[in-house]
Parts: sequence; structure tokens; C-alpha cells
Amino acid sequence: MKKIIQVNERPPLGQAIPLSIQHMFAMFGASVLVPTLFHIDPAVVLLMNGLGTLFFIFITKAKAPAYLGSSFAFIAPALLVMAQHGSPYADPLFSNPTAEDTAKHMEAFSYAQGGFVVVGILGCVLALIIYKFGSRWIDIVLPPAAMGPIVALIGLELASSAADTAGLLPGSGESVDMRGLAVFLVTLGIAVLGSILFRKFFSVIPVLIAIVAGYILAAVLGLVDFTAVNDAGIVSLPHFQLAKFEVNSILTMVPVLLIIASEHIGHQIVTSKIVGRDLLKDPGLHRSLLGDNISTAVSGLIGAVPTTTYGENIGVMAMTKVYSVWVIGGAAVLSVVCAFIGKFSALISSIPGPVIGGISFLLYGMIGVSGLRILVDAKVNFDRARNQALTAVVFVTGLSGITVNLGDIQLKGMVLACIVGMLMGLLFYIFDKLRISNDLEDKAA
Repeated sequence: MKKIIQVNERPPLGQAIPLSIQHMFAMFGASVLVPTLFHIDPAVVLLMNGLGTLFFIFITKAKAPAYLGSSFAFIAPALLVMAQHGSPYADPLFSNPTAEDTAKHMEAFSYAQGGFVVVGILGCVLALIIYKFGSRWIDIVLPPAAMGPIVALIGLELASSAADTAGLLPGSGESVDMRGLAVFLVTLGIAVLGSILFRKFFSVIPVLIAIVAGYILAAVLGLVDFTAVNDAGIVSLPHFQLAKFEVNSILTMVPVLLIIASEHIGHQIVTSKIVGRDLLKDPGLHRSLLGDNISTAVSGLIGAVPTTTYGENIGVMAMTKVYSVWVIGGAAVLSVVCAFIGKFSALISSIPGPVIGGISFLLYGMIGVSGLRILVDAKVNFDRARNQALTAVVFVTGLSGITVNLGDIQLKGMVLACIVGMLMGLLFYIFDKLRISNDLEDKAA
């Protein structure tokens, strides 16, 4: 049985460094993807991911292990804002940008930054409201029969993303690259078997070992492009720019607050189950939400993208049983260093999809299992029709592909399932209160 390294424990430096590298590698692929989609400098994003994580650890009094990576929730509205402000990249056929095109695009992105900042500030206001009025409402509107499947959906709805990243979902008329499949299977196999068979310190770094082995095989098979590594400078400075604020851009972005709040609550609950502590109570949902949104606001202000607690790193904790905030903090420091070392960040960026997909395939599944564990630990009684209906509707809502549009914002997957689960939980709570009230009136009569 693996030794559990708890939240406040500080592993020896010789162990902490590879454990931190493991966390950084786990988040890197997805986190760098967001600035790539926005056509901005990934270095400033790596810098703010690291600093944001350190903000989070400080604000939560080092009691909530979480790595903050780039948020995907803002992609659609941010791209819309950039298109509205004349970004040349709004044309899907656009290529070969000139210096003038790049300047125009960065100006358009600055308006999206303004939206990031305002959403972050509103998230901080929400944290203060929760601090004032408490979080007991979560137990009322999200009972275990709803929370279990919602947490499971955090991982399950990402399953296709892991397969797509690995190249296992080719388009029509295409076939799976057998080289990529081999790399995917080796990476996944080492991660799975390593978590079972490795002993001593190797038993807590199976993800890191799998990534290194997968990368070496990918390089041998010719799947790694070293062009960016060769072109990168040894030392580089991130590109900073200040946000610009415009009402329409802000209003386009504000509905994302609903998504990131739901996502944050789900991540904190699943992390609580993994580490064996109720993080919603200590350090408190208000603190973790505040840390998350301060990071988002500061990131947007200086030219980076919004941040969020990362499922990949939650999966690493679930798999390795290493929950130390010292390890998470070490990963944050490494991310900051990477922002200034061009060749190292380019080397990590060169990790091919089959390697990232192989690791994500397992880590997302670990999150899904954590959701099922909530149902087991809470001993949810599925003989009760209410629990059956609640779990069934939440699962189907999340997995059905149903999309609800609120202006330019799409609600789907786990977020929509969370909203539906909360509405049903609140409805059942009201029914209970009415029934109790009617019973009391009948007895009084």
C-alpha cells in the first residue's frame, strides 16, 4: 500500500523535485493549449499559472492542494470578443501574419483581457458573499446523489478529449497513426502498471516515468518536432500587455462566472474526497474561490489567460496519494522558471499528443472514479426513487450533449448537469419543507 503524503507534509528535496516536475508535466499540455488557441505568448501564461498557484496556496493557508492552469471556460467568448474587435485570426484561413496583423490581434485580445479581469473580480465578490452567508446551501441543493455523478462527469466528459489528443479519433476517411497508437499504449501502460508494480519512491512518480518513456519512444518513431526547441532562446522574457475595458466585451464574458463557480465547487469536492478533508469548510469555499478568482483577475490584467484548478493534477493526487502543497508549490515555481527559460518551455511544449493523451486517459478516469466513490462513501440508497431520479437525470444531462445557450455562452456537460442537479435538489428540498409543514398542520388540526 502506498504511503500517503498529506497536505501539510514536506517531502525531502530529492523526492519533492521529481514530484513537482510530474505535476508540471501533467498540466502543461492542456494549459499551453489555451494561449496557443488565442495566439499569444505561452510564457506569460506559464508565469501566471505558477504565480496564481502560489497566490492560491497563500490565500487558502496552504490547506487546499490545487494547481491553477489555463481555463477552457473562457475560450468561446474570448474568441468572439477578439473577432468583434477585428482580430485577423477570426478568419479561419488566415495565415502568415505581418507585424501589423500581430499588433491588431493583440489589441483585440486586450479587450478580452478586460472581460477576464471583471469576471475574476465578480468571482471574488461571490467568495465574499459565501464568506458572509456560508456554504451550507451546497449540502441542500447538491446532495450526494447529485454530487457523485457531477464529480464523475468532470472526468468522464473529458474522456473524448484525451482520446482526441492521443489521435485515436481520426476524421472521416482517415486512419489512426499506428506510431501514435504505440506511444499512447506504452505511455498508458507504464502509468497503469507503474502505479501497481513500482515500489518505494518510483511508486509515487509513475506519471512522470510514463511521460519520459512515452516521449523517448515518440522521438525514436519521429513524432517529436524539435524545431521550436532549436529556435528558442536560452533566456526569454514573457510578453506583457495591459487589459482594456469595454462594456460589450465585459457583458459577453460575464456569464462564464456561472461556469467557473460550478467547476470550482466540483473540483474542491472531489479533492476533498481524495485527501480525506472537507476543504469546503477548512480552509473554506470562500478562500479557495477567492484565490482562484484573484489569480484570474491578475492574469487578465497583465496579458495572460484566466486560471482554474486543474483536473489533471487532481488525477495525479488521486493516483499517487501525494497531496503535499509543498509539491504543488514546487510545480508552481518550476512553471515560473520555465516562463523565462525558452528552450526548456519549448522542450515541454514539444511533448506529442499521444503522450499527453495516454496520461490524460488515466487521470480523467481517476476523477470519474472519485465521483462514484462519493456515492459509495455516502451510502446513497438507490431504493429511493428520488435518488435514482437525481443521479439518472444528472448523468444523462451531462453525457447527452445537450447544450443551452445564454447569449454567446454555452452551458453543457458537467456545468449544465450541475445546474440541473442544483435545481432538482432545491426542488426536493422545497417539497420536503412543504410536506413537513402540511404534516404539522394536520397534527395541529
